[in-house]
Amino acid sequence: MNFHEPNPPHFHAKDGDFGITIEINSGIVEGKFLKRALSMVLEWFEIDKDELMVDWELIRTTG
Repeated sequence: MNFHEPNPPHFHAKDGDFGITIEINSGIVEGKFLKRALSMVLEWFEIDKDELMVDWELIRTTG
């Protein structure tokens, strides 16, 4: 997550030359990632989705 990012709430993930953006509310993925890496990020995302939303709100109000 970065300060001053536009809505919708999202986060970025990078792996080498690959990068994705995932919308927190919908789970929509944009970009390209290797299948194994994407699977790991999505698993982490499902576990920490609520905390990611809290972090998004925090970064938006304190940034």
